[in-house]
Amino acid sequence: MRCEVVAVGSELLLGQINDTNSSWIGQELAAVGIDSFFQTKVGDNLERMVSVIELALSRSDAVVCTGGLGPTQDDITRDAIAQVMGVELVTDDALVEKIQAMWGLSGREMPENNKLQARIPVGAAPIPVQPGTAPGIVAEFEYDGTTKVIYAVPGVPWEMQEMMNGFIIDDVVRRSGSTAIIRSRTLRTWGTSESGLAEQLADEIERLDTADTTDGGVTLAFLASGMEGLKVRITAKGADEAAVAALLDDEEARVRSIIGPIVFGLDDQTMESVVLDLCAEQGLTIGTAESLTGGLIAQRLTATPGSSKAFRGGVITYATDVKTALLGAPEGPSVSEEMVEAMALGACEALGADVSVATTGVAGPDGWEGIPPGTVWIATCVDGEVESHLLRYKTDRRRTRNYTTITVLNALRKRLIARAEAAGS
Repeated sequence: MRCEVVAVGSELLLGQINDTNSSWIGQELAAVGIDSFFQTKVGDNLERMVSVIELALSRSDAVVCTGGLGPTQDDITRDAIAQVMGVELVTDDALVEKIQAMWGLSGREMPENNKLQARIPVGAAPIPVQPGTAPGIVAEFEYDGTTKVIYAVPGVPWEMQEMMNGFIIDDVVRRSGSTAIIRSRTLRTWGTSESGLAEQLADEIERLDTADTTDGGVTLAFLASGMEGLKVRITAKGADEAAVAALLDDEEARVRSIIGPIVFGLDDQTMESVVLDLCAEQGLTIGTAESLTGGLIAQRLTATPGSSKAFRGGVITYATDVKTALLGAPEGPSVSEEMVEAMALGACEALGADVSVATTGVAGPDGWEGIPPGTVWIATCVDGEVESHLLRYKTDRRRTRNYTTITVLNALRKRLIARAEAAGS
């Protein structure tokens, strides 16, 4: 079964809002084995919306429209669907009462224009899951002699996601007639490029492409996610949960045997959550000393639930004299091996931490004191021993800071793993 996504809203075309809805919907459809070959954005224009939806119906079995279900004059997704179906819009009195009740819960009277949200194409029905005032629409009808279905959901991400997870995904799977189970597992890596990773896994991907998939199969996909790492998604399809779990376990073991050293986490784990877990397991506390990253590392650590078990605090020492005053760093060059190592040691001493990370460098876009942009020094301190590394980036300011954050945490992760292994030997 093929399901196409149409995102509605002129603000999407103007770049005022990023279309994250389409990518999320595509990901959820793929997770249950539903093919989605096209995604389209269209502005708030009835003629163009009708054209896009009709094109989608001509090549797909189902269409998910996201956006354009609000109460204002430019919210015309329901009008477009009615025109494609060749029917009128009618007001659903039960929906009017439901929307009024939602307004009543906030102690406010419903504006008259919200009644527009209760208009449904004849022959269609409201989606039973309705987290907000905008009802979704499900419309099954004959199109060019074939039964098609259109789902319309709000553009508000959390409302859309509740409707997708609470109704649409199950309904699409039911219509597809598929009984197979599809599950994914994601390995998170850091330390190589997407092309480099693909090269390392080329033989394994070829093996999977030529494998017998009669009773189920496995695929690999890559996703570069900035400071979240480079993800390797393993997707398996099988007859039941046990069969799929066995396929995922086997493939994960195969992938780890090839790229194991650069795998730092699984599924929802982040670099910072892994580092904090390693600290907690070894009874260690952590502190940060940041110049280039300006508190970004500390922010990532403290955004992780349970970080207080290990995180002591962070010091942002942007100016050279502040590095000297707070961390006892030398008065020499601010971007140097000596400086970053002194910062790492100073962080442990100033914060009473067992381990630390430190960063200094030139984020750009301009150079500083003859040092080119993208020049970065990082350091880690474990058990009083400091290790430092020089990094050189050819990226913009934001990415330089983001990549430095995950790289220095990864350096600490490796040292903590080595520390645990040495203690166990």
